[in-house]
Amino acid sequence: MKTIAVTGGAGFLGSHLCDHLLAKDYEVVCLDNLLTGSAENIAHLEGRATFHFIRHDVTTFIDVDGPVDAVLHFASPASPQDYLDMPIQTLKVGSLGTHKALGLARAKSARFLLASTSEVYGDPLVNPQREDYWGNVNPVGPRGVYDEAKRFAEAMTRAYCRYHDMDTRIVRIFNTYGPRMRPRDGRVVSNFIVQALRNEPLTIYGTGEQTRSFCYVSDLIDGIVRLLEAPRSVATQLPFNIGNPAERTVRELADTILALTGGGRIVTEPLPEDDPRVRCPDIGRAREVLGWEPQVDVDLGLRLTIDYFRKILG
Repeated sequence: MKTIAVTGGAGFLGSHLCDHLLAKDYEVVCLDNLLTGSAENIAHLEGRATFHFIRHDVTTFIDVDGPVDAVLHFASPASPQDYLDMPIQTLKVGSLGTHKALGLARAKSARFLLASTSEVYGDPLVNPQREDYWGNVNPVGPRGVYDEAKRFAEAMTRAYCRYHDMDTRIVRIFNTYGPRMRPRDGRVVSNFIVQALRNEPLTIYGTGEQTRSFCYVSDLIDGIVRLLEAPRSVATQLPFNIGNPAERTVRELADTILALTGGGRIVTEPLPEDDPRVRCPDIGRAREVLGWEPQVDVDLGLRLTIDYFRKILG
């Protein structure tokens, strides 16, 4: 592979992915309509001969000049606040956007990788979650617009694989954090850090005993690129969980961030509808097939993320 197109390439994950691919000497075409992405995330790449930015809404026909060897579909609102504020756009990018991105891959005879999510498991009845678990999703709840958009995207990706004999891969991304997260975007890590740095109380929803697993962004991107580069024979049969299996409660996360920032206190509010009680990946398949597991300790990752927010918040 030489040239890779990344939809949503100006977003939190997409921009880190562009960085990683360029460092591996790929040519990168970044497509983003900047609905939730930011030009600042890719400003440092301007002027590079092997980086090309196209401002484009991927729910419409996608055309890229020249050869493309792989298409990585990362375009989507991805934080709770985004998909609650933009439910229709979220559904459209998961359905129409995936269709158009697959169409580009088919037209270019390119490999295709879908960024799916642990949210396809919904409020899981098994823990940790394996890739062969079908999930427990409320399709008509407020979170359903994101959960079902990604479940549909997975189904369409597999349909293209079977019907058109395309080389497709699916990554199910668990909670990820790091630099370039947006302040107060509804994700628990960024919310807690921003509140702590502003000497505001940290807001926990519910009792705080619900669990999450937090993967630092560089680890996540490494796992995704390993999946992209893996042989077709081992990469196309099932989705791959990529995340940190070190499960901890939301209250434990809040206490850690307070200790690292010198922040103050915690307040509680009611738990949002359909908020998952547990979330933890079984990464046995990624370990066995990709030789991948996270390397960055959560406390170290949080320190790096806190340093980033200190800079952008002034």
